[in-house]
Amino acid sequence: MARDIDDIQREIERTRRQLASTLDELADRTKPKNLVEGAKREATAKFQDPKVQKVLAGIGVVVAGGIAFAIVRSRKRSNDLEELQKILAGRS
Repeated sequence: MARDIDDIQREIERTRRQLASTLDELADRTKPKNLVEGAKREATAKFQDPKVQKVLAGIGVVVAGGIAFAIVRSRKRSNDLEELQKILAGRS
């Protein structure tokens, strides 16, 4: 059965509207503001995961330990230098 020209035109118009709607949705999804908001939501969700929180806490402990170790080592070196300066000053 042959299709009526009016039916074909209606189908073309419906397809155009659907395509326009799809393009509008794609344009909205790719706006930088929307991408940033989506990334924020995902990051927030990840940080609320208990496993991620434990990993971050572990990393924090390691970093704090490294800083404390560096401070103690620096003070020891400073004290060693002072001792050496006193010894050398006593020789003069």
